[in-house]
Amino acid sequence: MPQSGVRGEGQRRGRREAEPEPEPKRLGWAAEGGFEDKGLPPDAPGWAPEGGSNVPAPDGGGGPPEDGLGAHRAGRPPRRRGRRVLRWTALGLGVLLVAGATGGYLYYQHLNSNLRKEALDLGPGGLAKPEPNAFGQTPMNILLVGSDGRNSEKNIELGGARQDADRKPLADVQMLLHVSADRSNMSVISVPRDTRVDIPQCTDPKDGHVYPRTTAAINESLQHGGPGCTVATWKELTGVYIDHFMMVDFSGVVDMADAVGGVPVCVDRNVYSHDSKGHGSGLKLTKGTHSVQGVQALQWLRTRYGFEDNTDIGRAKAQHMYMNSMIRQLKQGTKLTDPVQLRDLAEAATSALTVDDGLGSVKKLYDLGGDLQRVPTKRITMATMPWQYGPGEEYVLPKPGEAEATFAMLRNDVALDGKDGAGAKKKPEPAASTPKAKLDVVVQNGTDGARGPAGGRANELHARLLALGYTGAHTDSELTSRADTALVYPDAAQRGDALALAKALGLPSGAVRESSAVSTMRLVVGNDWRTGTEYPAAAGGDGGSAQQAPKSADPLNAEKDSSACMKVNPQYSF
Repeated sequence: MPQSGVRGEGQRRGRREAEPEPEPKRLGWAAEGGFEDKGLPPDAPGWAPEGGSNVPAPDGGGGPPEDGLGAHRAGRPPRRRGRRVLRWTALGLGVLLVAGATGGYLYYQHLNSNLRKEALDLGPGGLAKPEPNAFGQTPMNILLVGSDGRNSEKNIELGGARQDADRKPLADVQMLLHVSADRSNMSVISVPRDTRVDIPQCTDPKDGHVYPRTTAAINESLQHGGPGCTVATWKELTGVYIDHFMMVDFSGVVDMADAVGGVPVCVDRNVYSHDSKGHGSGLKLTKGTHSVQGVQALQWLRTRYGFEDNTDIGRAKAQHMYMNSMIRQLKQGTKLTDPVQLRDLAEAATSALTVDDGLGSVKKLYDLGGDLQRVPTKRITMATMPWQYGPGEEYVLPKPGEAEATFAMLRNDVALDGKDGAGAKKKPEPAASTPKAKLDVVVQNGTDGARGPAGGRANELHARLLALGYTGAHTDSELTSRADTALVYPDAAQRGDALALAKALGLPSGAVRESSAVSTMRLVVGNDWRTGTEYPAAAGGDGGSAQQAPKSADPLNAEKDSSACMKVNPQYSF
């Protein structure tokens, strides 16, 4: 689904479009087949007595669990589907596993207290949440952040550079995890840590300090008030609405990697990430496949000197290989069926994580894991933002056209693997069925955001529609914010009319979508169309029509690329 500024009645932001200036109680499932009041809090997973685990009923409490670990019926073994759910909650460097480890209210409260919470977005303005599709579904976007903070003796030992102990942490790993609205696929995009971007103005919620807008490496955004500024930076860079973030530091990665157990990784020759100048993570492996965990897993994830061209680009690819391998390992193996391992992992994960306020409980993390487990391995794709070197090759920049096209795929809920709609016969599009003069269409200005709104856009496009014969058009003066212009309609019967209107304006067919959030056809003029009445197709790259990640994104599929090995730089081989 696309980013959208569409909002139903009663959900307006309350801001008016500026005219242009002249000229310018929870029930637990009991083992013997009935519900038992455990006095749990509203957000607590149900738990089975006699040593049962925190496995809620499939609908969150309306019936017995169909499968589960520890939640059992008389003499009946747990089914494999419950194990799959538990395995899947460890997705994404282990940060997405939390619940299911033990039973009991006190332990549940203990796990909740482990979690650290911070504000989601520290920027001055944000994008509107994507509108639901025709089935009421919306995509989900989660920003995964790896911090290099040396704020503890353990982090100093693991990260080295004791002289940096007092430095604010940098966001050295940044990945945006996009789960499609129908949960059929997942796309993950990394942005190299030294990518030069605009970091918006951010306000630190702890002390009120205002960090002015600046241009810098994207990893510095974490120093501008916390992960909420990194979220604001990603939203401005990509135009993608972000629902949640999860952040973990060095020691957290090690603890979770130990709790998960080994993850297979492969190198195409011997590698030792170390040189005479002290560069390198210390990773030392012989050619072939090895199972890494604990400190060695952290070394793999941090290795830059030794992989490919000794830059952050190779490191991002190594991280993608690790994540894909972990996904396969957890889905195929049985490691997480042991209650002690589950407890260890739940403890490690909740102690390691900093999350946004909207994700700040074990129950919410468990529900998130349930969503993610629905995605088949073969539809998971990892990629890196298409990039190019800046002057002097001291930093990288988003590659013109291809980076924007990749971001647009996420905004439009198009899978990076190119398999959306694969094999389906294309039906002929319907023709318009309503006379232009009788078509009810609302025009809204969606150019609000960090740059400030482009005043008068609704009125300008409304005038254009009148000139085209759409005399039933009218405006909505409420401002909203979206990256891409969209023409949404409430009922499939209106698709032909919407396509005809889009053609008249020069909009791509990808901008035309059905949504359950609107009651009438609505044209939301996005930030890709801030001036003029002719849609600037070139400004949007391909107008959001890309159907597969470009080769420059170096995509890796979790299933198809299972035999991939990291290419070792000869300078760091032995």
